[in-house]
Amino acid sequence: MGQEENKQASGVDGLPPGQHPQRGWPVLHYGPVPRFRPEAWDFQVFGATASGEKYSWDHAGFSALPRVTVHGDFHCVTRFTMVGNEWAGVTPATILGLAPPAPSVTHVMVWAEYGYSANLRMADFTAPDTVLATHRNGEQLTVEHGFPLRLVVPRLYAWKGPKWVRAIEYMTADRRGFWEERGYHNLADPWTEQRYTYQESPGDGPEH
Repeated sequence: MGQEENKQASGVDGLPPGQHPQRGWPVLHYGPVPRFRPEAWDFQVFGATASGEKYSWDHAGFSALPRVTVHGDFHCVTRFTMVGNEWAGVTPATILGLAPPAPSVTHVMVWAEYGYSANLRMADFTAPDTVLATHRNGEQLTVEHGFPLRLVVPRLYAWKGPKWVRAIEYMTADRRGFWEERGYHNLADPWTEQRYTYQESPGDGPEH
């Protein structure tokens, strides 16, 4: 069953099964909140790049990249959903254009502060509403919600969108990220409630 068909069979008010609407935005994360130091901050792209080189932007350079606004819901695996969000930031397409991946790349690992990571299929990373976000609903993200940069992937559970993003690694094979190594589903589709590793089917992810 595809995502659109799943939406027709979803739960309350068109939300994914098992989700409930949330008005506020709870603060949930693992570990401490990092201190932002603009003079030391950079954003990197590495791994299987087409050129074999690593790419890097300082904070001023990244802030100067083209900006977009997208709309997308926010589905937390703890069962709340925030609907109708407006996210502003840089699209993965912009990053891919400036730092092209090798043709064999199938996945990315999104790296954040303190070594936190989340793996994504390239199709999810490049979805039209995926964004490296700096703002929500016209306001700059707070540090508790990921300032200066967080990934937002509305089609997946929110753990696939790390706060405090620092790098993108291009990969030619899948590899589990932080929560995926700790029992969360490798794919994280909220419309089919892909919450935990034990729910995985053959081919949903690499072996542990």
